[in-house]
Amino acid sequence: MCGHYPISTAMLDYKSKTTLSVIVRLLLYQRMKMYLFIAAIILLFANATAKCENPLPAGAMPTVFLIVMENHPWSTKTNSEHPAIKGNKDAPYINDTLLLTGAHAEQQFAHIKDFGNSLPNYIWLECGRMFFNNDLPPSKNNHAPKGTEHLTSLLRKAGISWKTYQEDIDGMSCPVRSKGRYAVKHNPFVYFDDVRLDEKYCKEHVRPFTELTHDLESDRVAGYNFITPNLVNDMHDGTVKNGDDWLQIHLSEILQSKAFADGAIVFLTWDESEISGDHPIGMIVLSKRIKSPGYSNTIKYTHSSTLKTLQELFGIKPMLGDTAGDEVPDFSDLFQAGAIPAIP
Repeated sequence: MCGHYPISTAMLDYKSKTTLSVIVRLLLYQRMKMYLFIAAIILLFANATAKCENPLPAGAMPTVFLIVMENHPWSTKTNSEHPAIKGNKDAPYINDTLLLTGAHAEQQFAHIKDFGNSLPNYIWLECGRMFFNNDLPPSKNNHAPKGTEHLTSLLRKAGISWKTYQEDIDGMSCPVRSKGRYAVKHNPFVYFDDVRLDEKYCKEHVRPFTELTHDLESDRVAGYNFITPNLVNDMHDGTVKNGDDWLQIHLSEILQSKAFADGAIVFLTWDESEISGDHPIGMIVLSKRIKSPGYSNTIKYTHSSTLKTLQELFGIKPMLGDTAGDEVPDFSDLFQAGAIPAIP
């Protein structure tokens, strides 16, 4: 029997070691499962928070669309040919869809009032100042002074792409004259020398509206996109229904795009109310980063607020026109906390 002890002991040692190894592996496996479970919970929470608060990574540049409609007050009741947009039965898409899914301002105002000209309001959206109060085409006597800083010149310096989609232009030349339903007074960019006097640069950035669909489908839209419908579809010569129908077709296209799914922001506004007195105009914001669907406020905003918000979103300075002062509020209240970064 003595001869069998070494074999038996060896077998016991082997079994003990094997059992211990299995136990250790089970413990490690259970611990790993626990760690993976905790990691999954943390990741799930982080993703949920990111989706709720900000679909863009920290520091990421958003894609922005600004659509400008024409000549209607937001909520002022009037018997004129320029009825209010809010509550208008001829604007079901705006009232029954956009207001329920977006955030909006009840007190957004134009800068030029009392049947003012359109052009100064468009210029203000681009540079925060007014150089002339007329609707004339650009010329050597009707343009922003040479060297004037404006939004897209700052974007250019920062290497941020931009484009304006103007309905009813052909894209074959820089469109400095009105033609058909295209109104040059609704295209502020060609009043700045760095655009107007550089034919190649102008044609690269001032494009026919018909190209937007392709750019959306191919995910090739610029960082900043300014959209001008023609004189019928922007409600200038056409009706509220014309504009609402146009938005239902074309704004829906933006909202269903990859760009919007990836965090794009859409601003929909009007140039002025076109009725006597100081009356609010529409400002609707559509984004995954708005405070909540259907949210509205009564903060007093102007076109300067729009420009200031755009500069903050793109992180570009100097602040233009009167946007540098604290007295000009941005749209941060319409968004979730942190969605509009402050410029140091």
